[in-house]
Amino acid sequence: MAASELLVGGYVCTPYLHNHESIEIKDTWQRSKNIQEMYFATATFSKDGSPYFSPAANHYIIAKFKDNTKILKEIDKFKQEKASFIFSMNDELFERECSENVNFVSVYYLEYGESYTDMKDVADVIAKRDKVGRAGIGTMDLCSNKEPKFTFPYKDSIVVLEVASDKSHQSVNKYCEETRRHICRKGITLTNLVSLSILEKLK
Repeated sequence: MAASELLVGGYVCTPYLHNHESIEIKDTWQRSKNIQEMYFATATFSKDGSPYFSPAANHYIIAKFKDNTKILKEIDKFKQEKASFIFSMNDELFERECSENVNFVSVYYLEYGESYTDMKDVADVIAKRDKVGRAGIGTMDLCSNKEPKFTFPYKDSIVVLEVASDKSHQSVNKYCEETRRHICRKGITLTNLVSLSILEKLK
């Protein structure tokens, strides 16, 4: 197997606090060939997930990467008190071209594991949602100077949706919530972790 086939891509969300670490990581990623796209975003954490990740920041840099090992090393070098999240996508459910720009990334977790049938049902539902340009399932790593009070128990069952739309963030958030409810009707407990509203494309 070629080395390139071993790479695990995904998304990284790091707090933007207008400090040295934030500026350094932004500049590093703008130059990096490992970063495909990068955005400035606001984050809204669900009540279910917030006890595990407080304190959270208001603004984040979210970047799409090719190789998670490089990202983990960079994040560790510039880690801050507020946590960074690395979502490594082990399995891509699908990817398709969208005419609109990406303006929302929604992250969920499965509460009861992931059987093949569950994943097929999740993929089938999401594939029918035409505003979802990319969807994947994978794992989450945290990086922070401050140890979390609790270990997040669903870090190995993360689902990420990348949504392209010219609608408002509020409208797209409702669209994602409808998608989540459609999946739950299949008997699969999918819970929102964090919603990222993209404000500006940085790369």
